[in-house]
Amino acid sequence: MQFKTASCAVIAALSLGSVAKADFVGIVGGQTSVLLDFELISSVTDLELTGVSDGVVLPGNLGDESVAFTITSRYAANDATDFLYDADNFIATFSGTIAHRGTLTFNESITIGNFDIAFDEGLGAFAVSDTFFDGTGLGALFAIGLPLTISPLEQTFDAVGDLLVTENFATILLDLGLTTVDLTGADVGDAFIQGYNQAIPGPGPLVLAAIAAAGARRRRR
Repeated sequence: MQFKTASCAVIAALSLGSVAKADFVGIVGGQTSVLLDFELISSVTDLELTGVSDGVVLPGNLGDESVAFTITSRYAANDATDFLYDADNFIATFSGTIAHRGTLTFNESITIGNFDIAFDEGLGAFAVSDTFFDGTGLGALFAIGLPLTISPLEQTFDAVGDLLVTENFATILLDLGLTTVDLTGADVGDAFIQGYNQAIPGPGPLVLAAIAAAGARRRRR
């Protein structure tokens, strides 16, 4: 897929070295704003946004039509964010998931949300996944594609990019009869992650070695 190749190229360009000396930070809060192109979505599907859950911020930080989902603290009892990295060497050290609370309801009956954002090896990109139903949900709905800008600093983690429909979500829409068009790769909006960090103890040597190996695989991809 085009977004897979492009996202890998951008992520690989962030490489800054090895993991010999890592000072890790982990995301402990913040929010992710989403701006969906509802005009485009309604023109090619039968989806209509009919509600949002309590806790969803209106508007988000992508304009009046956007919504924002709170990032769950890494210290939450359940479904906590565990995304961490070394700010001096992001590509070789990042791991984990940015978890959120909040849902969207379409057609008064289809609810998605409690979104997770993590790097998806199969997509070769960061993916936005629905986990609302029973903690698993519908899986990866969007890949965060180009233009992709990531700022992995010590105190903050910002990332912004296009929301591209995954093959998984496109198939779900077709199977539910909500569209007759294969929307795989379609650009239907934007996502803006704004995370706040805290210094945390770094992983042990074996974990560091595993992270380094994962980073090397990402660069090869």
